[in-house]
Amino acid sequence: MNPAEEVHVAEARVIPLHAPDRDASRRRGPVSAAPPVPPEPVPPEPAPSPDWERRLAGLLSFARRRLQGDYEVDEFGFDPDLTDNVLMPPLKPLYEKWFRVETIGLHNVPAEGGALIVANHSGTLPLDATMTAYAVRADHPARRHLRMLGADLVFKTPVLGALARKSGQTLACNPDAERLLRSGELVGVWPEGFKGIGKPFKDRYKLQRFGRGGFVSAALNTGVPIIPCSIVGAEEIYPKIGDIKPLARLFGFPYFPVTPLFPLLGPLGAIPLPSKWYIEFGEPIRTDVHGEHAADDPMLVFNLTDQVRETIQQTLYRLLTQRRNVFLG
Repeated sequence: MNPAEEVHVAEARVIPLHAPDRDASRRRGPVSAAPPVPPEPVPPEPAPSPDWERRLAGLLSFARRRLQGDYEVDEFGFDPDLTDNVLMPPLKPLYEKWFRVETIGLHNVPAEGGALIVANHSGTLPLDATMTAYAVRADHPARRHLRMLGADLVFKTPVLGALARKSGQTLACNPDAERLLRSGELVGVWPEGFKGIGKPFKDRYKLQRFGRGGFVSAALNTGVPIIPCSIVGAEEIYPKIGDIKPLARLFGFPYFPVTPLFPLLGPLGAIPLPSKWYIEFGEPIRTDVHGEHAADDPMLVFNLTDQVRETIQQTLYRLLTQRRNVFLG
C-alpha cells in the first residue's frame, strides 16, 4: 500500500458511520405530527340542592316520622326529634343574627357523660337559658342536648309547660337532676332563679344568692364535674326599670316588668334589644374527689357553692372590661 492510500484509509476511519444527513428533511418534506387525542369528557358534578329543597325534604321526613310514630320520648317527656326540627330552628336567627352570640371555652364541656353547667341568670325573660342550650347543641362538636332545670311556674303555665317538657326541661329538684346526671346527661341550672332575671337594671351583672347549694349536692352525689358558665349581654335585652306589683299578683307572676319600651309600646315593647352576647364556659370543677358522702358535709357544699359563684362573678367582670359597646361588642 502506498502512502496516498494509507492517508485515505485513515481519513475514512474518522468519518462517523451514522452521521445525520442534514438534507434528508428537505428531501422528505415536512413531518406531519400525530393528531392530538381529545381528553375524555369529565361528567359535571351534580349541582347541590337548593336550601329550600333540603328544608322541605327534612320537613316531609319529620312529618312522616310523626305520623308513623317513629320517634322516642324519654321518661321526662323529652322529645329530641321535635326539639331539633321544630323548637330549635326558630332560635337560629336570634342566636346568630340578633344577639350574635360568641361562645368561649366550649372545649370545657365534655363530649359525653354527665356534667352540670351552672350559669348566671338575667334579662327579665329567661332567653339566656335558651341561648345557652342552643349554643351547646349548635356549636359544640358533640352537638349535645342541654337538659335544663326550670322553676315550677314554667311547668304550671299552659302550653309553655308542655313545650318545656318536650325540649328536655324538668323541675329544678335534686331527684330529677341526679337521675339525669347519672344517666350521662348534660344538665343546666340557673341557681339565681327569679331573683336573677327579675332584678333591676341598676343591679345588672351582680349575682344574687345561689339558693342553698342544691345543685352542688346533686353534683357531689353523682360525682360529675361542675362547669361555671358566664353570660354577658342578656342583661340589656329588657332593661327593667320598674315593677307593677298589683299586676304581678293578679297574674301570679313573681314580677310584672316595666322597661323603656314595655308596656308603653305594647307588643312591640316585647322585642328584645339586639345586644351583643358572650357565653363563656369555665374550667370544670371536679366533685368526684370528695368521697361518697361528701354531700352530707354542709361546709363543703357551702364552699363549693361559693367557689362556683365567685368564678362566674369574676368572669363576668373580666368580660365586661373587654366589652367596648353593649350592642357592638
